[in-house]
Amino acid sequence: MPNPEKITEKVFQSPSKYIQGPSALKNAARYLSPLGQRPLVVVDNIVFEIAGKTLLSALSTAGMNPTRGAFTGEASLQEIGRLADIAKSSNPPCDFIIALGGGKTIDTSKQIATDLHLPVAVLPTTASTDAPCSALSVLYTPEGEFHKYSFFEKNPNIVLVDTSIVVKAPARFLAAGIGDALATNVEAREVRNSPNFGKGLPTAVSVAICSKCEEILFQYGQQALEANKAQALTPAFEAVVEANTLLSGLGFESGGLAAAHAIHDGLTSLPELHHLMHGEKVNFGTVCQLLLSNTPAETLDRYLKLMVSVGLPVTFEQLGLKEVRDEDLRKVARLACSPGETIWNLDVVINEDVAYGLLKAADAVGREYLARTSKA
Repeated sequence: MPNPEKITEKVFQSPSKYIQGPSALKNAARYLSPLGQRPLVVVDNIVFEIAGKTLLSALSTAGMNPTRGAFTGEASLQEIGRLADIAKSSNPPCDFIIALGGGKTIDTSKQIATDLHLPVAVLPTTASTDAPCSALSVLYTPEGEFHKYSFFEKNPNIVLVDTSIVVKAPARFLAAGIGDALATNVEAREVRNSPNFGKGLPTAVSVAICSKCEEILFQYGQQALEANKAQALTPAFEAVVEANTLLSGLGFESGGLAAAHAIHDGLTSLPELHHLMHGEKVNFGTVCQLLLSNTPAETLDRYLKLMVSVGLPVTFEQLGLKEVRDEDLRKVARLACSPGETIWNLDVVINEDVAYGLLKAADAVGREYLARTSKA
């Protein structure tokens, strides 16, 4: 039920500063030094080789004393506790947190910073998710199943995006970010009378941001993906990185989420889908949301065209569910309709049967679209 507490205030929230551009990592100390001098740099082994050594060198050259915390891959309470202990046991203790990497590294770092009451700077190395700017983390079990959303009182102090690093990531990461970002306006326009993650109603600026995010994706999404494949920094690539990271981040948090992300959360319960990225699962949820919103066929085709053009999944088979079991779909539907899930922001009739039907209908629509366009 939308807005059960009859909230009337509007709320918009954002990180204190957002920086994006090539070679931003080499200039990181200029932006990060006001936060402290002894950061814990949370980074996995792969990203450490790609960007971590450059960052630590730049910070050390500027007179800072960074400590590396090696992230092991899952944004779980266990991993958060382990890395927090590293920050506390450093001599002297770390005085702020740096997240260097993808969405789970970022969500882990934001939770550590909140638990230790420290500032946090987010340095994403891909444009695969809208996690960097938000005041929340998506936490998982050590096995990779969705556990819960964790909400914070404030957004990251700084988000710094080095596009010369981001463009070197596989194009699949950018496509997943497009999937995540494409849900932003689709969901937000359906929940304008529901409280957002700031516990207020959406402002006019959040509505405009969501709309602009979608506009950029349709204009430049496929072009940006081709630039990424060529590792070419183009205006289209920069625009889509900003849409995936900043506009989608501000948009989902101050606009609100609905069925697409609830379906995603349900899909994480299937081990066969753990190989998928966040935005890939969200994308299938977006098809469900479009159907739930009774989107006209011509408009639905427009979304499907963009999704397919950047390689996002629109059928069970493309997700990796070659043999779909009814009990699995029921499980996904049940979890998508869990108490407190974002699907309840919608002012429509929702229950497990409706969600189950949306899953089957989305697959059918995706298969029909692929069959029809392959013959064209």
